[in-house]
Amino acid sequence: MREAGANAIFTTRTHPRRRKLALRTIASLFSQNWCHNSLGMDRPIVLLASLLPALLVPSCSKFAGNLPKPNIVVSVDGSGDFKTIQAAIASIPAINRERIVVFVKNGTYREKIRVDASFVTLRGQSRKGTRIEFSQLQDDFVAHPDDLGAAVINLNRANDFVLENLTVENTASNMLAHTFTVYGTGDRTVIVDCNVLSHGGDTVSLGPGKPGRYYHARCNFSGSVDFACPRGWCYVTDCSFHAYTKTAAVWHDGSFDPDMKFVLRNCRFDGATSFSLGRHHVDAQFYFLDCKFSAKMRDKPIRRVTFPLKGGPPTDADIQRNADLDKQNVWGERSYFYNCHRNGGDFDWFANNLSSASGSPKPREITAAWTFGGKWKPENESGPIIQQLRVIRGQIALVFSEPVTVKGKPRLRMRSSGVADYVSGSGTDTLLFGQPSDSDDQVRTVDLNGAAIIACEASATLRPADLSLRAAQKFMTKFYEPFRGRYGWAPLRVTSSRSADRPQGFRQLINGLIVAPEIMLCKTQCHDDGYGYTEKRGLPREIAFNIDY
Repeated sequence: MREAGANAIFTTRTHPRRRKLALRTIASLFSQNWCHNSLGMDRPIVLLASLLPALLVPSCSKFAGNLPKPNIVVSVDGSGDFKTIQAAIASIPAINRERIVVFVKNGTYREKIRVDASFVTLRGQSRKGTRIEFSQLQDDFVAHPDDLGAAVINLNRANDFVLENLTVENTASNMLAHTFTVYGTGDRTVIVDCNVLSHGGDTVSLGPGKPGRYYHARCNFSGSVDFACPRGWCYVTDCSFHAYTKTAAVWHDGSFDPDMKFVLRNCRFDGATSFSLGRHHVDAQFYFLDCKFSAKMRDKPIRRVTFPLKGGPPTDADIQRNADLDKQNVWGERSYFYNCHRNGGDFDWFANNLSSASGSPKPREITAAWTFGGKWKPENESGPIIQQLRVIRGQIALVFSEPVTVKGKPRLRMRSSGVADYVSGSGTDTLLFGQPSDSDDQVRTVDLNGAAIIACEASATLRPADLSLRAAQKFMTKFYEPFRGRYGWAPLRVTSSRSADRPQGFRQLINGLIVAPEIMLCKTQCHDDGYGYTEKRGLPREIAFNIDY
């Protein structure tokens, strides 16, 4: 064992005698019945995979097999679970933590949809063959409201919604009215490989009253005015926009936070003769990179809206509206461009100017992850990884780097050829497996057993979990076992520590019991000795150690 900074390093290069000694010490410690079976204690399960993964655990297959089958199938001919999409969506509990995939077979579905549950994927069989359509003017909805909403697809605080591989259209023909196709609230909304169409305004209207984060890729959007109008953060890539009128194609509300931005990369814009690119009413921030504009786009920079819209002397109402907007425009005009070109010649206002943006980002830096401040990475293809193995109330727990959804019945294979079956935890970051028959057994690998484990969070594609037990190169191990203290039973917590501070070759005396710091399991009272061992009202609050391999 060697020291590096504050970490104790135990690697595969450790001398064989030291490795053998460490393994013998671990086995000895676990074999002792420190807590006395007479008190009802189970013998601890040896999870050497979590303590010394580089030494003991062979890697299993990296990814969690094939993607899962859909949870629900919709078919207009009755061959699925439901004939209508709304009936399928309504069958999902409003309080939902698991990724639910609704597969919609080819056909035309003339209906409106309301989504209340989070973590729902609505996937079509084919982009052109699966079609959802409905004629709905906002004015008509206001006059005759219903429980579904004013759009074809209505999101009601539905986080992590994914729409993919289909066509959805508001077929109302009034170009002067609001004709919402996708409308509503929810964070981390993903629309990929879709045609989202209308002939009116605000086709895709996300975040009214509650801004969020949105990702769109390889889509076709159409409408008359402000037909892509996100509130919050939005990243759009490889999409086409078609404007049916001269008014602006895109619009943004970034007034809640100066970091909010609308990024459009490698997008194409076309439409009616003299259509405008964009506008905003309140503070906004646009980034256009590698975009192509048709010759029909007019020479009009993106600017804040002022009243009256068509010019002329303002009325008292116009003056008041402008004064109200002044209070919501405090950060100035923020429209940035890089490598954008127009057929028939470029205009000066979309010349390269990224250097004037906050932080002067380079083009390669402007990604989806950058747009969302690194807090959401929808283009990340890496799945959740196993960070910890531990025992909780006699069950083996796999702790992932993020919440996961389980489809089927995976299991753990033990080194003795036994298995531990999946019990619960789907929708959280911790999956529980039953205790194997031999409580001294070791976890060898994760067996999907025909199941799938995927990330819950919305992204551009479903992300299978990485089930390698060595996926995390450095992590903290926590081992929970009941502890009989002066005031009754309490959990013993083992977590990260200052191992470099420990003297005498990383060994520490705890109430007369010498243990290796790789384990630091203590079932007796601990005192504050300046090395992370503390006592509070007779119970050990924390015993700390660190493994870095």
